[in-house]
Order: sequence, then structure tokens, then C-alpha cells
Amino acid sequence: MEITAKQVKELRERSGAGMMECKAALVGASGDMEKAYELLRKQNKVKAASKSGRVAAEGLVHAYIHPGGRIGVLVEINCETDFAANSDPFKQLVVDVAMHIAATDPRYLAREEVSPAEIEAEREIYKAQVADSGKPEAAVAKIIDSKLEKFYAENCLLEQPFVKDASMTVRDLVEQTSGKIGENVRVRRFTRYKLGEGVAKT
Repeated sequence: MEITAKQVKELRERSGAGMMECKAALVGASGDMEKAYELLRKQNKVKAASKSGRVAAEGLVHAYIHPGGRIGVLVEINCETDFAANSDPFKQLVVDVAMHIAATDPRYLAREEVSPAEIEAEREIYKAQVADSGKPEAAVAKIIDSKLEKFYAENCLLEQPFVKDASMTVRDLVEQTSGKIGENVRVRRFTRYKLGEGVAKT
């Protein structure tokens, strides 16, 4: 099938991969953008790993106040150079991530931050939910794993579907920006404030 220049451009902007790599991925995926993107991710593991090993100590701290003044977010996102930190793609990422946090209220940055005790507690809840299903043990284990993946997607920032485009996660958005600016990019930390949260009601 014919792959258009527009398709190649779109995939290149999203992935940060080279033009010929994007075209080859689209051909291999028969023009399916999502499959082509996944194909590039698989092929570029080494490249991504080499970027992730570089020190990212520059970047921006951004404050976002949701209209109405009841929710506020502070987020720090790092890159490698001042030049990249001042680029439009990086600035847009910082704004988008802050707005996303305001909208979704993630509890953790990544699944690695969830304590083993909480993971085990969640597993016990899921076991109880499917205890009387009558399904084989192997099927029950898959159901529990699926529920745990959903837990991560709901509570971990990097695994949440991006509020502006649910076809990608926040991690995908960060990786896309990393590809555009050619530097390691990482969300380091965030805090979300909600007016009155934690105040005891009398």
C-alpha cells in the first residue's frame, strides 16, 4: 500500500525516529499508525536506553492553577540542557503534564513507587472479587493481573491515558517529546493541591 508523506511526518513527530525508519515501520504495519509506533518502540529500545542513561538535571518547574482556584499543581520535568528546556515542545509537555495531573489526581509517579504491601492488599481484594467465579486457577490469575494493570493505569501518572489523547499514555507523551528534542526527558516529581483537602470537618 502507498504510504503518504503526511503519515510519515505524523509518525516522525510522534516518535522522533528518522524519516526512513518511520516509512519502513508504516510499510511493515500496513499503514496502521499505532502498530507502526509500537514497531518503532521495539526497534528503538537501545536508543531509548542510551538516552535514559544520560543525566537530566536541567528542565522546568511549572505551577498550574485550575480555573476557579480550587486545584493547583507543581511539577518538575527534567531534560539535559537549557536549550531544550526553552524549546516549545518541552514547554508544551510541562504544561500538558501539569494540566493532566490537575484533572486525574494520580497518587504515584510510576508503578515502582507503589509499595509491595499495597500491591499485595490490592491482590487480596481482587482474589476475593473472583473467588466465587468458578473459573480455572490460571484464568483467575490472569484476571487478577489485569485488574492490577488497571490499578496502575488509574493511579500512576506515567501509565495513565493522556487526558488530551487517550490513545497514548503520559509515558508515551514524554517519550515523544524526548524524540523531538533529542534529549533524555523525565518527570521527576509533582504535588497536587486541592482546596480544603485534609481539613477535618466539624
